[in-house]
Amino acid sequence: MIGLMADQLGTEVRAGAELRDFGSWMASEQKRVFLLCRRMLQDPDEADSATQDVFLKAYKALSKGKSGPDDLDNPGKWVTRIAVNTCLDRLRSKAWKLWQRRPPAEDEEVILQMTPGGAPDPERQLFAKQIQQRLELALGKLSDRQRAVFSLRHYDAMALEEIAGILKLDVGTVKAHLFRAIAKMREELKDLYTAHS
Repeated sequence: MIGLMADQLGTEVRAGAELRDFGSWMASEQKRVFLLCRRMLQDPDEADSATQDVFLKAYKALSKGKSGPDDLDNPGKWVTRIAVNTCLDRLRSKAWKLWQRRPPAEDEEVILQMTPGGAPDPERQLFAKQIQQRLELALGKLSDRQRAVFSLRHYDAMALEEIAGILKLDVGTVKAHLFRAIAKMREELKDLYTAHS
């Protein structure tokens, strides 16, 4: 009886240590995963929910032993793949698209003008918000795959081979998605860089 209790206690101690390890790893990856979800979903609340789903899926996979040895060799790449797939699933969901609403551009402009700035230079802050908003709108016009490839390449600075591995595509397909995404982004934002040249 005492041996059985000792075994059970040992199992609980190991489970507690694994949970602490997972918690510290999650804390180190959470901001990066949230920003990736934010760029892909273009909604902070939805990105927050998706980020929680990503780590729940990762924890369940680890606790059930569903992650492979390759996943544990590069856990950052593994959780990025989970995040991208979670976001793509949400983007495909018609129910989510019904809730994704933005105010008209005219209303957004009024809201931006009425928002008080906490920084010393409100004009620069407003300009930065407008640029960010334009980038987000341009990202929103990309296909789901193009947005994933563009975000992973330009925001997360991943190599094309890494992106191909995460999205389970060949490098040529990743290059094609990236080329089209960049062309669309340049077209959408051309007034920003032609006005200053």
